[in-house]
Amino acid sequence: MAEHPPFPSPKTRLYVDSPLAEGQAVGLDHERAHFLRHVLRLDKGDVVAVFNGRDGEWLAAIDGFGKGWCSLTVSAQRRPQQGEPDLWLLFAPIKRGRIDFIAEKASELGASRIWPVFTRRTDPNRVNTDRLRANAIEAAEQCERLTVPELSEPVPLDKALAGWPEERTLYLCAEAGHVRPIAEAMRARPRGPAAFLVGPEGGFQQSELDEICKLPFVVPVGLGPRILRADTAVVAALACWQALSGDWTAEDGDTRPPFRSPAV
Repeated sequence: MAEHPPFPSPKTRLYVDSPLAEGQAVGLDHERAHFLRHVLRLDKGDVVAVFNGRDGEWLAAIDGFGKGWCSLTVSAQRRPQQGEPDLWLLFAPIKRGRIDFIAEKASELGASRIWPVFTRRTDPNRVNTDRLRANAIEAAEQCERLTVPELSEPVPLDKALAGWPEERTLYLCAEAGHVRPIAEAMRARPRGPAAFLVGPEGGFQQSELDEICKLPFVVPVGLGPRILRADTAVVAALACWQALSGDWTAEDGDTRPPFRSPAV
């Protein structure tokens, strides 16, 4: 039997919204075309990897460039689509730069949904979701994940909680009060859909915190003896979840498989 030649190494990796299949043509916009041609100095025939969050990852060859465009032809599948952890992140928006960091690191750490929520102490009160999504896409391209997290439109926290699916545990990252260490709390819960809520700089109002803790799907957790900045708390919480319940779990040493959403 003849051996198939090895896949060529792609020059870069791009998220696209187009369907992906062998022979499929994919057009890139001005920004992506500029990046390939003028930043990476690629040319016709060079191979890139593309993914869309639905069809796995594919190799695609550059057909050519024009004024503000680039065309690709999809050739071979590099990886099939797989299920990923079903993990949401709700967080109170913080200042620009640090909020971009949250979107980037949440994408790298496998969050499936990123959802800014306005609490009573949230400052600022506006969120540039287009910029956050761009940061999440860039992080997904670089970290080799096969999806890009959903970026939900910001809403007041009470509105987000009003329609909450009760099968999804919401771990509330609280700085004080009756909280359990995060590892202890997570080991005590059955695996399933999960989310984290990280509050604003300065913390939640006490009355707001009391209301949240009364909800049956909320589990208050602590992230250690030190007071963490909001962006640090996001990274710490997501990393703990991945290590204990997500796709960092060593399946051969744990009889409970990592909880994953099904592949699209």
